[in-house]
Amino acid sequence: MGLISGIMMGMIFGIGIMAGWQHMMRYRSRKRIAKAVDVKLMASLNRDDLKKICGDKFPEWISFPVFEQVKWLNKQLSKLWPFVADAGEAIIKDSVEPILEDYRPPGISSLKFSKLSLGTVAPKIEGIRVQNLKKGQIIMDIDLRWGGDPNIVIEVDAVVASIPIQLKDLQVFTVIRVIFQLAEEIPCISAVVVALLSEPKPRIDYTLKAVGGSLTALPGLSDMIEDTVDSIVTDMLEWPHRIVVPIGGIPVDTSDLELKPQGKLTVTVMRATNLKNQEMIGKSDPYVVVYIRPLFKFKTKTIDNNLNPVWDETFELIAEDKETQSLLLEVFDEDIGEDDRMGVTKLPLNELQSDTPKEIELRLLPKYDMLKIKDKKDRGTITIKILYHEFNKKEQLAALEEEKRVIEERKQLKAEGVIGSSMEALDGAAALAAGAAGSGIGAGLGAGVRVVRSGLNKTKKFMGRTFTGQSTNHKKSDSHSPPASVVHQD
Repeated sequence: MGLISGIMMGMIFGIGIMAGWQHMMRYRSRKRIAKAVDVKLMASLNRDDLKKICGDKFPEWISFPVFEQVKWLNKQLSKLWPFVADAGEAIIKDSVEPILEDYRPPGISSLKFSKLSLGTVAPKIEGIRVQNLKKGQIIMDIDLRWGGDPNIVIEVDAVVASIPIQLKDLQVFTVIRVIFQLAEEIPCISAVVVALLSEPKPRIDYTLKAVGGSLTALPGLSDMIEDTVDSIVTDMLEWPHRIVVPIGGIPVDTSDLELKPQGKLTVTVMRATNLKNQEMIGKSDPYVVVYIRPLFKFKTKTIDNNLNPVWDETFELIAEDKETQSLLLEVFDEDIGEDDRMGVTKLPLNELQSDTPKEIELRLLPKYDMLKIKDKKDRGTITIKILYHEFNKKEQLAALEEEKRVIEERKQLKAEGVIGSSMEALDGAAALAAGAAGSGIGAGLGAGVRVVRSGLNKTKKFMGRTFTGQSTNHKKSDSHSPPASVVHQD
């Protein structure tokens, strides 16, 4: 009897436990479903809506990522990469070689690809952000990472040697802005704009290796190539600069998508104070390079044997995007051979008010990127007067035409052998500035070109033909300047 009662009690107890467990599971399931519904509804809210609902109890762990992950796109890109790479190689070969020629540094007679393969490793898209900032356009920012295995060999012809240079260990970290101009006709996109965002700064890392030789055969070659790459990225690919590609068989007007002059910057380089001496004997002979874009640079006169020089020279420069561009100034010590950089500084244009003159004293730094610099010594200051004027429609069109004319003038001087590179600065830049200030940008260009061409023809002297790629009067620099004169470039 005890055995039977024990069995019955055990069965009843077991059934009770099972029933309770099932009831608890059903309860938890209903709660999870209810929470899932709540979470789904919350997902449709933005940060501001959630804060209104939650108040001070808004959970910190809730995040709204700027970029959406696209793992599926990376999988497809990996499969398509062999075909994309083939197309990319053809486009780069046809479009980049002419650019290398335009931005070729002095001292180098030719830069061209002898081998070009983008390798087998596809880029990785970390995320995409889609915006609709303007009617008729879709703006897409693509966070791109690429640690590729390309086989790129550049044939470098210099005055004393010709050597193939291989680019290895390429790494690219950047955000690409793509703008789709919409259209009513199929394929519904009339043009695509591509640019690299300036913030965060595009990062392109690589190493250079001589094929069958040594880079030491051409002193300064690595620096020349790195400066050329940086100038091309800054002056052609980095926002606000962009590449506009029409799409479809129907001709479309892409003028609204192209970069246009936005305003004129009148800069007076007044003086520098307490410059750091670069000479063993005597004092430095400083001059200043002023620019916004690398393709257009101005150079002041040189003040001999003076660490507190006064220049008081005025230049006019063109800005295409006041919100993202900066005025850059570089102080050099003129020397026999390569000029020494004494310090650099920059002024963001978004800090200026239109038609409001301003006098500013700027501290000189060893480099624009101070994160990798250990030398924190004082390099002095430079004082400038600056005035920004925003163009009206008529002034904008005139400045655009003048900028095109400047570029053609420089190409003509290059073809005539007066300069060795479209980026090369010319003696007589001060005359250009005087002409620009007195008769406008166009007059300054014409007067300056005539002064330079005449002077160089009389002396039978080519500029920038030194082995290191520097002229005897000036040196390097980088970024923008007015469409109105032949300016200074290193």
